[in-house]
Amino acid sequence: MSKQPITPRDQDYSRWYLDVIAHADLVDSSPVRGCMVLKPHGYAVWEAIKDDLDARFKATGHVNAYFPLFIPQSFLSKEAEHVEGFAKECAVVTHHRLKATPDGVIPDPAAQLEEPLVVRPTSETIIWHMYGRWISSWRDLPLLINQWANVVRWEMRTRPFLRTAEFLWQEGHTAHATRTEAEEEAQRMLQVYRDFCWETLAVPVRTGVKTASERFAGAVDTYTIEGLMQNGWALQCGTSHFLGQNFARAFDVTFQNSDGDLEHVWATSWGVSTRLVGALIMTHSDDAGLVLPPRVAPIQIVIVPIYRADKRDMVMDFVGKVRGLLGRRFRVHVDDRDNMKPGAKYFEWERKGVPLRLEIGPRDVENSAVFSKLRTQDGKFGLDVDDGLADKVAEVLDGMQQALLDAAVARRDAATFEVDSYDALKAGLESQPGFYLVPWKDDADNEAAIKADCKATIRCYPLQGQDAAAGRTCFYSGEPATHMALFARAY
Repeated sequence: MSKQPITPRDQDYSRWYLDVIAHADLVDSSPVRGCMVLKPHGYAVWEAIKDDLDARFKATGHVNAYFPLFIPQSFLSKEAEHVEGFAKECAVVTHHRLKATPDGVIPDPAAQLEEPLVVRPTSETIIWHMYGRWISSWRDLPLLINQWANVVRWEMRTRPFLRTAEFLWQEGHTAHATRTEAEEEAQRMLQVYRDFCWETLAVPVRTGVKTASERFAGAVDTYTIEGLMQNGWALQCGTSHFLGQNFARAFDVTFQNSDGDLEHVWATSWGVSTRLVGALIMTHSDDAGLVLPPRVAPIQIVIVPIYRADKRDMVMDFVGKVRGLLGRRFRVHVDDRDNMKPGAKYFEWERKGVPLRLEIGPRDVENSAVFSKLRTQDGKFGLDVDDGLADKVAEVLDGMQQALLDAAVARRDAATFEVDSYDALKAGLESQPGFYLVPWKDDADNEAAIKADCKATIRCYPLQGQDAAAGRTCFYSGEPATHMALFARAY
C-alpha cells in the first residue's frame, strides 16, 4: 500500500483515482505495458462481481462454457464490419516456439505458423464456428452460453480497470430461432446488467441504445448501461448486442425449422468486464480512499481486537464468539496481527473500503458489546452482542448500501441537464460536466464533428423518453429531431 497522501478529488481527479487504487492495494504494474496485475484485494472485488452476475445469468437459463484464447486469423475476415472494428487492436501469434541465440531468444524461423492466430479480442468468430457444428434443428435452440475469460485489445493509452491491453470479462453468446426472441434476449440481458449495477454496485446506470457509429462491430443494435462518475464524466459499464443474422450468415449457421425449411439463426452477445471495478471506485470513493458497497465488498466486516498481553485470551475468545455469530451471514475478517497498532489497522481497512469495522477490547468483553464504525460515517456506535447482533449488523449494512445508491442517484440527477442549443452544451461541459439530454437528428457526420470539437459523444439514445423528440428541432443542425440523445464526455 502507498504511504503517500491521497490527492483530493477536486484537485486532480485522475491522480485521485490512481491514488485510491494504490492505497487500496488493488493492482500492481506489470512488465508488459498496458497490463495490470490484479492483487488479492482487487481480484476479490472482481470475484464478488463475478459470483453475483453468474447467479443472475444461470437464473435466466444460461450455462457456462469456455472457448479457445487463439482464433484463426481467417475467422476475423468472415464478418466485414467485425474485422474492421477490431483489426487495429489485435495481437497476433505467428510462431509456435523460440530459438536460443547468443543475443537471447528469437522466434524460430522454422516454427512459423501456417496461419497466424489472433489472441481473442472477443469470441464471436470462434463461437459461431462452433455453433455451426452444434446447431442443426429448431430443437437445438435457443442456445444460451456464457464464458468467463480474458481478452486482449492492444490499447495505446491505458488506465487501471478502465482501459487495459488485457482484461477479464464475461461474454454471453446466444442463438435463437426468431428475430423477436433474439431482440428480447438482448434487452433482457441489458436489464440484468442494469439491475445488478443498481442493486449490488449501487451504481445508477442509464440504459439506452448506441448510435450506428458507436455500436459493436457487426451488430444490428447495441444496448448500453452508462454510469456517471463523480467528476461528471460518463463510463460505459456494459453492453448487450442484437447481432441479427450477420454472424450466422458469415459462418453458415442454419437450422431446420419446424416446417422443415432451413433458416439462419438469430444471435446476441453481451458482456461486462473489470471496468466495473473502475465504475465502483469512481462512483463511491472519497478523499480518504476506497469505498465499497456492502453487497460487493470482499470483506464486509473487519474485527480489530485491542488488548494487552494479559488480556489477549479473554479478548480473542470473545472475538471468536462475535465472528461465529456473524460469519454465517457476512464476509468477516479478524485482523489479529500483533505487529501493527490498532490505529494503523483502522487506517488500512478504511483505505481498502471495508464497510464496517468492529473494535473489541477488554471493556467491550465485560459489556458483551462491540464498538462499531461505518466506512461512510463519522463517529462510532455500540452494538449489543447478545441482542440480535447479526440482524442489527444486517440493518446497518443495508442502510449503508441504500445510502450509497441514494447519494449516487442524487449526484447523477444534479449533473443531468437538458439543453436546446449546441452553445449551451459546449458551455455546460466546461462549467458543469455531466449528462446532457438534447433533441437530435441522427447524423454520423455531425456526431463526429461534435466529438472533434468538444470531446463529447452520444452515450446513448435513452430507452425511456424518446417521445419527447416529436416536433422538436435538432439542437445542432436545426432540422427535425429524430431522437433524444444523451451526450457526455466519457472515459
